[in-house]
Amino acid sequence: MTDERLPDVDAFEDPLENFEPNTYADPMEAALAESMVGEIQHTPFVVIPDTTTVSDAIRELEHLGVSCLLVEEAKALVGVFGDRDILDKVALEYDAVRDAPVRDVMTTSPVFVYDIDSAAAAFSVMAVSGYRHVPILHLHDGIVGLVSPQRVTAFPMAAKEQWGPFR
Repeated sequence: MTDERLPDVDAFEDPLENFEPNTYADPMEAALAESMVGEIQHTPFVVIPDTTTVSDAIRELEHLGVSCLLVEEAKALVGVFGDRDILDKVALEYDAVRDAPVRDVMTTSPVFVYDIDSAAAAFSVMAVSGYRHVPILHLHDGIVGLVSPQRVTAFPMAAKEQWGPFR
């Protein structure tokens, strides 16, 4: 007696049995699709608490010669504070906001990518969303890096060694 509720083992087809790997038109396409975000230079980066004053955050940017700080609260990414925030939210109101916490003027809910996403994902966030700085997170360990325009432009040169010359 057979139980009709059980699947027919002989009828099972493995979807990966005839798997064809992706093919790419050129090495740059392969590098963007197959390289992970973590392969783009993403360190060093600077993290500050959301309670840091606006004036201290600006001093930190100037002292380190960077244009973006990642802002965290309880070890979680909560914002990005950079040169655009200074121009848009601080410059004309500096005297009124200089002692305020950076959380009052930072870009909140930043768009980020995971370190296991494709390199193309970071490029897409920058191009489509218009962000110049994209935080990189690890699934469990929080902030692990930052992709910036300078780092993105260096990626093709580094990837060329692995994937071959680009057209």
